[in-house]
Amino acid sequence: MIHFLKSLSRTVHQCPEELEKGILKINRNNSNYDTEDCTISLTVWRKSLIFSCNGFTVIGSDGSLVYRVDNYSRCSDQVVLMDGSGNPIFTICRRRKLRLVDWSWLVYDGEVSTSHNNPSSSKPIFYVRKNMKILGESSKVLAYVYDGVYDKKCAYTIEGSYTHRMCKILDESRRVLAEIKRKQDAAGGVSFGLEVFVLSVRPGLDSGVAMAIVSLLDQMFS
Repeated sequence: MIHFLKSLSRTVHQCPEELEKGILKINRNNSNYDTEDCTISLTVWRKSLIFSCNGFTVIGSDGSLVYRVDNYSRCSDQVVLMDGSGNPIFTICRRRKLRLVDWSWLVYDGEVSTSHNNPSSSKPIFYVRKNMKILGESSKVLAYVYDGVYDKKCAYTIEGSYTHRMCKILDESRRVLAEIKRKQDAAGGVSFGLEVFVLSVRPGLDSGVAMAIVSLLDQMFS
């Protein structure tokens, strides 16, 4: 497990396609691209490296620590996604309306402090709304991702089953930008269970945004 503790420098090369500008294409550096198709392959471990914390430990293909989430409260409405060095990337908060918690989550750039009595003055860069399926509905949609807070047009759709670690993030043209799959041993085909899975991120979506969405899905369906 020693390789889990390697730190990752944020000053590395990017895939050329990732230089495209956009709110959900924040240019955060990452060294875990597949050089052939610029796909990032991350191993996500549903466990914090800090004792007695809940969260995630995300490992790159080179064994380096890429992202982490350390949640001190199992039922917290706010978590911070950090890079491997512990620098905050996104703050993820459960949205509240009229003093009630709804099924949407706001995502802020960096680390912000938010609460019902002390809302943040920062503007969310995007929000994610859980799809509340009507009884008997067979829709595979898990959630919708929107730019900002007021944009009514869905930027990304999340489909599949997070419970079974089999889901995809798709853009407006139905192109798969990220995918969650069960991790298996390449030699023997042995599954690692639900606590360890693979997050593959393709050009067009920042890997940090993809990991923030994974953290949100875990809050929605765990």
